[in-house]
Amino acid sequence: MTGHARISLAAWGATVLGSLVLTPVFSGPFLFISAFLCAIITGVGVLLQNLRAPRVVVPVVQLVVLVELISVFFLKETLKFGLLPTGGTAIEFNSQMVSAMNSINQYSAPLPPDENLLLFATSVIAAAGLLIHVIAVQLRQAAWAGLLLLIMYTVPAATVHGGLPALLFIPPAIGYIVLLSAEGRSRLSRWGRRISGVSHLDAAEPVEASALGQAGRRIGLSVVALAALVPALLPTLPEGVIGNGLAGGTGGGTGLGTSISTTDPMLDMGKNLKRGPNEVALTYKGGPSGGTYLRLTSLDQFDGNTWRISNRGQGREIKDELVPPPGFTGDRDRVPKMKLQIEISRNFRSQFAPIPYPAQSISLHRNWQYDASSLDVSSSDGAVVAGKKYSVTAYDLRPTDEQLRNTVFRGAPDPVTDLLPRNVPTEVTELTQRITAGADGNKYAAAVALQKWFRTDGNYTYSVENQRGSGMKALRDFLIDNKTGYCEQFATGMALMARIAGIPSRVGIGFLPGQAGKDGQYTVRMHDMHAWPELYFESIGWVRFEPTPATRVASTPDWTVPSSSSTTPTTAPTTAPTTPGQTQDPEIDKPNNGRNLNDDNGTVAFDNGNWFSNGGARTLGIVAIVVLVLLIPWILRSLNRRRRFARPPGRVGAEGLWSEIRDTSRDLGLDWSDVSTPRQVGEWLATKLPDEAHPSALRLSRSIEAMRYAGQADLITDLRPDTTIIRKALWKQATARRRWRARLLPPSWRWYLSRGTTEASDLLDEFDLLLARLRSMILRRRHAG
Repeated sequence: MTGHARISLAAWGATVLGSLVLTPVFSGPFLFISAFLCAIITGVGVLLQNLRAPRVVVPVVQLVVLVELISVFFLKETLKFGLLPTGGTAIEFNSQMVSAMNSINQYSAPLPPDENLLLFATSVIAAAGLLIHVIAVQLRQAAWAGLLLLIMYTVPAATVHGGLPALLFIPPAIGYIVLLSAEGRSRLSRWGRRISGVSHLDAAEPVEASALGQAGRRIGLSVVALAALVPALLPTLPEGVIGNGLAGGTGGGTGLGTSISTTDPMLDMGKNLKRGPNEVALTYKGGPSGGTYLRLTSLDQFDGNTWRISNRGQGREIKDELVPPPGFTGDRDRVPKMKLQIEISRNFRSQFAPIPYPAQSISLHRNWQYDASSLDVSSSDGAVVAGKKYSVTAYDLRPTDEQLRNTVFRGAPDPVTDLLPRNVPTEVTELTQRITAGADGNKYAAAVALQKWFRTDGNYTYSVENQRGSGMKALRDFLIDNKTGYCEQFATGMALMARIAGIPSRVGIGFLPGQAGKDGQYTVRMHDMHAWPELYFESIGWVRFEPTPATRVASTPDWTVPSSSSTTPTTAPTTAPTTPGQTQDPEIDKPNNGRNLNDDNGTVAFDNGNWFSNGGARTLGIVAIVVLVLLIPWILRSLNRRRRFARPPGRVGAEGLWSEIRDTSRDLGLDWSDVSTPRQVGEWLATKLPDEAHPSALRLSRSIEAMRYAGQADLITDLRPDTTIIRKALWKQATARRRWRARLLPPSWRWYLSRGTTEASDLLDEFDLLLARLRSMILRRRHAG
């Protein structure tokens, strides 16, 4: 096989292996189609090079072939005579690629099966394969082709919910190593004929650089093993030990901080709750007693795969006051108001400003805007709210259960909040109908029944270990089967069932009220992030419900607890959970002395200002890991010594004790000779010991000599007491510095490590010989045929 053909095949293999990382993102047969297209492109390139075509011509012809293949596979109706691409082909290709990009921005991974997405994935992989072929074969710079493989890996690694499996790194890494090996072999094959090598092949064969090939395989396998093992081990380290990114800001944290994007806030919230450090997100003063929920945004569009922010158009400029609360038709002047002073930590990086709902005014003006339908406040230039201080005035809307019960439904306030995807499972619809059967068509009664189902009657369990998200399949599994999730599943599950029951709904994302501190200040941490459903009632507007169980949020809003008679509103907050002395849901018994449960404010209890939670855990984790790493040589050395002394008298036991004296001597800096006889070593050892230890050294050396050279198959004498005397004498003779070095970093441990590396190298040599023999056997059979 010629050199360029070998590199071409390796480039094709690297592309196919590299594209495996896209399987968690795209659906459908994109992998097989792209592999076939890349194979055709590779075959064209090899054919043209065998025909001695100019180097510049090869990639041009390959590009033409690629365009033709993509057109035939995906754009056949636009081809002239069914074969020739036209201007319409380019326009249709661009249109489908734009549609695919819109779907990528709209959906979260894994993306649903779609022809546009199939075209996008296939085109990207095929184009990457063409570029890899050009770089590796035409430009003869295979190492730079790794950048394309790295890009194919990093994009899904950064976007897939929960991250990519660590082992998925191995295929592109192996493909890259094979590509480098093929290029190196091709280069060295031009040097001449083999002089010697590991195999017994004919010396007339081209040089295979066996020594370099062995070294390359060792380095490659080591790198791939480390790359696969390190990501798998890192998640087991204590949270916050390594940090969460580059330094940024001057807040209390040390990492880049928590981010909430405008494209998928739900995904970011899940990451922060599961893996993010519990740093301070913000502090605020003012507002109602017991604190208040702070909302970032609301997700109102559900396509069956993910909950997202609908297309809201251009935001409005923030002036004196925002628009009235959407849907509220009462007298706003008679509604109580609350005013908050909010200070955002530099660790919280969000384009949304956390504010209570519904806000009347906010002091953020320049480069900030708001949406009239949701009253979300966001930056207009992509800036983040980190480090901002602002004041906000909000309406203290507090509907009674009677007002909510008596509302008349006249339709959704917008085109999206009542839409149901086509793929709603029948089981979910039937479950919703059973839960709301007693409401007799009353929307408020149906909403209360749904909330009660999630918090008590349905026997659901709160846990952030749910990794499946809030797509339709995940919600069906959560609602019907495993019944375990966190606020994302509870909020989206109730919002979906509310739409099934005919109630417009959306999902709010923000923060629980936080922990009360001194001087009326509340501290809100990253793990206070929360999601809840908001249901629409005519003349009142959007109303918050709380389906998340009491193990996370102790109480529900008082307007969601039906009473036998109408109650007069109190001065308690509209958006805060009930505080001690206020009415709590009689259906719920708050667990006592539970782990990670709530305080009486309905929020997760945190010790504000605790040294352990404010960086102490990270410091302890780093110190523990450093100490553990430093103690590894001592631990291994101690275990090895214990094993040697535990052996009974005999040949194996004697050799182990002799090895123990050898290792102790090396640990203490003595020049032990491996080429000397036991008698010579015993005499040398006696010169390093005090007089009282000389007999023990001589007995041990003579016993080893007799066992090895005098034909004594076994020993009955117990040499462990003599060995103990020699060890203690050697330690006593050594300086304190030598003793501490022998404990922390024994040289004998490094010797065993070197020996283990040599043995591993010998094992790889055997592997190289096996490959050489197999190749020789195949060649002999080919020549014989």
